[in-house]
Amino acid sequence: RDIAPLVPCYPSYLHYSQIKETFSRSSVSCLTGTDLQSITDARGDLCWQVTQQVHLLIEKSLSQQSQRQRQRQRQRQNSSEVKDEVSQVLLSLSRPKVAAHVTGSFVPKLERAGGAPVFAGRRVYGQKISWWEGRKGLAFLQDVQLVDGELVVSQPGLYYVYAQTYFRHSHLGEDGEDSEEVEDRGKPLLQYIYKKMSSYPAPILLMKTSRTSCWSQGSQYSLHSAHQGGLFPLTTGDRLFVTVTNASAVDMDEETSFFGAFLIS
Repeated sequence: RDIAPLVPCYPSYLHYSQIKETFSRSSVSCLTGTDLQSITDARGDLCWQVTQQVHLLIEKSLSQQSQRQRQRQRQRQNSSEVKDEVSQVLLSLSRPKVAAHVTGSFVPKLERAGGAPVFAGRRVYGQKISWWEGRKGLAFLQDVQLVDGELVVSQPGLYYVYAQTYFRHSHLGEDGEDSEEVEDRGKPLLQYIYKKMSSYPAPILLMKTSRTSCWSQGSQYSLHSAHQGGLFPLTTGDRLFVTVTNASAVDMDEETSFFGAFLIS
């Protein structure tokens, strides 16, 4: 009888020992054990679960750290690309613009005819237009000179060269019709763009275009325009000029007759 009351207390003592052992094994102290193989073999063991949780936390932390490093690398790369683009833009802005647009200048018709010589014997066709305007109105010169109707290139590179001339033929009555106008009627109106180089004796033809002038005898005047443009490599000191078949017939209004070039690259 005296021993019987002590029997029920034995399982409680055993349960306490199990709890103490479980707490000890589920604590961080289980990670300091040397027999790791026995821990991994018992997947249901609490110490194995703690170890797995710690491993997952370590992997997650390493993954997050790697992502942050990649983000910082991308940010540095993007920042470097932005700096490069900004530097290129600033360089292009600081680079001097090379361009010229000269327009027609009104001068007496007789002076136009006298100031447009024919380059005989040098394989140059037509009469050179030498009275372009380079400063007033729509005209401008940026790092390009205008000398005797010729654009002088200051920097080497690839240029877009263009020109337009506007021909106006006035018609007189049958009794007082000008013989020159009658002779020009039906002839093609040609426009040429030439380049002169210091290393070559004769001007080089870059482009030419033509329009056929044909009109009725009853009309008071006729208008014909010739336009052309293209890309050409030019060097420092090269000169560009325009010639036409009949310089006296060119309408030298700034919106109708013009000539220019600008640097592409």
